Amino acid sequence: MKNIKNIAFAITITLFAVSCKKETTPEPKEVATAKTEIAAENLETASFTIEGMTCEVGCAKTIESKLAGTDGVSEAKVDFETKIATVKFDKTKQSIESLTKTVEKVGGGDLYKVTKSEKSTDKA
Repeated sequence: MKNIKNIAFAITITLFAVSCKKETTPEPKEVATAKTEIAAENLETASFTIEGMTCEVGCAKTIESKLAGTDGVSEAKVDFETKIATVKFDKTKQSIESLTKTVEKVGGGDLYKVTKSEKSTDKA
């Protein structure tokens, strides 16, 4: 009986020692977002109203991040208070329609709707 207790104790200690090993989690890496250089003759700025945003971090920042990561976009800002997104983009790579589709696809396509859009050509 004493041997069974000792064996059970040894097994318990071994299980604790094995299960409590130090787990290493990879450190988060900073994501470098390279600004796309756009020729002055191809630079356009679009502004549009986004309906359906309910919070600044979860909605506005997610949309801003998605737009900024799109090919041909040099800058994207989404203002939660005014519900206006402003995007500087290369008109040879993107259009206001493609940017609208990008916004409306965020969150599975059911959350956000672009209601009013306008564009202007920036001459830098």
